Amino acid sequence: MIAHIGDRIVLEGTHLGDARRTGIIMAVAHADGGPPYQVRWLDDGRTSLIFPGAEALIEPVTRAGAPA
Repeated sequence: MIAHIGDRIVLEGTHLGDARRTGIIMAVAHADGGPPYQVRWLDDGRTSLIFPGAEALIEPVTRAGAPA
């Protein structure tokens, strides 16, 4: 999984009744974009350090100069 600062991360619930969580990646620990990521969650504004699993999806932000 590769991410950049500003990308969105979406975590699907892993148990019945778990809500989907969406956050903004605020920091990436490795230059290659690999985890862990510091994420600010949109539902409560808190930040946490996560190592995303298979339930995670990265939604890249559109970058200036990047091919569409």
